[in-house]
Amino acid sequence: MKTSCTFDINKSYAALHNRFPNHTDHPVIGITGNFNDGTLMLLSGYYTSVLKAGGIPFVIPPFEDTDILINLLDNLDGLLLTGGADINPLYLGEEPIKELHNINPYRDCQELLLTRLAANRQIPILGICRGIQVMNAVFGGKLYQDIDAQMEGMHLKHSQDMDRAFASHTVNIEPDSLLSRIMNTGTLPVNSFHHQAVAEPAPGFRVSARAADGVIEAIESTEYKSMLGVQWHPECFILNGDKCMMPLFGWFIREAKSFRAAKRLHERILTLDSHCDTPMFFGQNINFATRDEKIKVDLHKMTEGRQDATIMVAYIPQKERTDEALLAATAKADRLLNDIEEMVANNCTAVDIARTPADLYRLKKAGKKAIMLGIENGYAIGKDIRNVERFRNRGVVYMTLCHNGNNDICGSARYNDEGLGVSEFGEQVIREMNRVGMMVDLSHAGERSFYETLEISRTSVVCSHSSCRALCEHPRNLTDEQLRAIARRGGVVQVCLYGGFLRSDVPATICDAVEHLHHIVNIMGIEHVGIGTDFDGDGGIIGCNDSSELINFTRRLLLERYSEADIQRIWGGNFLRVMEEVQRI
Repeated sequence: MKTSCTFDINKSYAALHNRFPNHTDHPVIGITGNFNDGTLMLLSGYYTSVLKAGGIPFVIPPFEDTDILINLLDNLDGLLLTGGADINPLYLGEEPIKELHNINPYRDCQELLLTRLAANRQIPILGICRGIQVMNAVFGGKLYQDIDAQMEGMHLKHSQDMDRAFASHTVNIEPDSLLSRIMNTGTLPVNSFHHQAVAEPAPGFRVSARAADGVIEAIESTEYKSMLGVQWHPECFILNGDKCMMPLFGWFIREAKSFRAAKRLHERILTLDSHCDTPMFFGQNINFATRDEKIKVDLHKMTEGRQDATIMVAYIPQKERTDEALLAATAKADRLLNDIEEMVANNCTAVDIARTPADLYRLKKAGKKAIMLGIENGYAIGKDIRNVERFRNRGVVYMTLCHNGNNDICGSARYNDEGLGVSEFGEQVIREMNRVGMMVDLSHAGERSFYETLEISRTSVVCSHSSCRALCEHPRNLTDEQLRAIARRGGVVQVCLYGGFLRSDVPATICDAVEHLHHIVNIMGIEHVGIGTDFDGDGGIIGCNDSSELINFTRRLLLERYSEADIQRIWGGNFLRVMEEVQRI
């Protein structure tokens, strides 16, 4: 809308309503304002670049109310950290050197906290000039307070006197970097207005561009996250009609759109992780209501990653099979289930136990997180088959027949040199699980046990946390024939996010997990796959390391063009279909 001295408000108002709908779905970009001497300022290049790239700019003023800050972040799709004053070195554990310029402690306090909270929520972040330094400092990187005073060698002039809309020097972009793909060049002319800079990139980041004198000019995430920082001022060029930097803003807005789409999708569907081992840590003084660094699943992380539900298992390691050891295993399973119930009771306003799929949907509608109960290792029932019904009555929805090592039920995928299958007692256990409505979980089962269980069970079976042998040779992974066999019986295989099951040569990433999911879909069909992270067991990979990062998996699925219906199936729909079938028996 253009304005002039003859602006007609009525005509402009009517023009907005001559079609329907009269809006488009643009991502909301929070832009940090430059607060100084009681005045909040924002140079026009920032919001102009965001607008032209397709975003809605929202200026963030400095304030101290952290509750409002959290609520603000819940409504942002991207965060743009702008330029401005030096960062107070005291906040970074350093004393100031004499070359330090003006600092703004009010802005520092808010932006350091804001950036970390935004990253927890996987909000795309673009840092510009001071913004790259804030980003780097928050995650443990090091800064130069002054390049000339602290960095050896002869330096370029990094604070130009010429018009901001023109380049003053060039940067060399790493050829295999995200920035290289965005800008489609190896050398980029940039402007420059700084004397502080990144000295060492933070863990989880890499250098993606340098000036000719070695000064770091750009950093980016190495964890497949939408975080990129540049030392120059790309927003200035558009004010002179130069679109050379718009690819950078275009990337940022695309990432914000993707994040916005994933958030909205999570509002509409139920997200269930079919396997986590968090109760293993309950004896280590954890607090599920806090963002506890010792665990990968807690209320804060589930909320940040927009995860609705998880199945927490009482994990019982395989030990001796004496009567005394078996009784101790049963007692430990009960104790762990008690611990889960106590944790839920202590946080009853935010989380509850779910026994059925209907419970999960009811709790989501009520705004609560849901916990389902499972048992990992049938060793927990000892030799008393009555424990199957007793554990089911406690709310246990599935039990893995074994773990690493043979037990009285069946032979395991590991430490099973004899090639044992399902025992006579194990056949009784499987039939009893069918009778009482407990899902049979074949993760950890040996191949002979696997196929014999398929013959015995009257209901579909699941593998709550397994991956593909065709992509990673590991005895815990399933062969293509095993995948087909489960599909023929209507069962489900949940991709495990343990790196050792995804690849054996280098650390696994979120991309590797998606490849395993693709493979299962190709072999079994979209109706037979899901996600069982194994968080707080051995699960957690680059790009999807805890519950707060699960929304990144959804963004990957959207990028791979899975439909909403397919993503709903993957995020628990398929698993719950089997659960409903089993519980109807």
